[in-house]
Amino acid sequence: LKEKADWIAALLALVVIGPFLLIVAILIRIETKGPALYRQTRTGYRGKPFTVYKLRTMVAAEPAAAADRQAAITRDNDPRVTRIGRVLRRTRIDELPQIINILNGEMSWIGPRPEAQGLADWFETALPFYRYRYIVRPGITGWAQVNQGHVSDEQQVLEKLHYDFFYIKNFSLWLDVLIVFRTMGTIVSGFGAR
Repeated sequence: LKEKADWIAALLALVVIGPFLLIVAILIRIETKGPALYRQTRTGYRGKPFTVYKLRTMVAAEPAAAADRQAAITRDNDPRVTRIGRVLRRTRIDELPQIINILNGEMSWIGPRPEAQGLADWFETALPFYRYRYIVRPGITGWAQVNQGHVSDEQQVLEKLHYDFFYIKNFSLWLDVLIVFRTMGTIVSGFGAR
């Protein structure tokens, strides 16, 4: 039922915000060279890799190797982030092309955030039970995102994992509704953006 509701909501969202995303894509191309969409291999449902889509918020660079953990982590005041990219990240508009991933059945609106494949491989070896988070589809937003924001070190990832496990264990319509409202607050406040 959740997968069907996600798909219908994603289709409606794409129809409504598609023209807006096209305008943003044009602005990205005007500001810097390179494609407007950023693609990255992430680890998703049942541990399977998939390509996630986002609006590009950084200067275009050579793709980092899958094992390059440092290149996959965005730091505070990262110099690679463009001017328009800062706005897109703060408002989370850069995440909206993941609607395509929802339509493809690879993601949900709400669930644990999918990690870049190199980071996921690292976390699987460093953190006990990390793979347990793959029993649900990853989401555009989630309990960890509204409670913790962006993380960049192993201890923070462990805390994030506890939030993910809480969501998986307590999954319900009401928790999803709470996450939606908290996500709106996050968008307004810019909490956790980098």
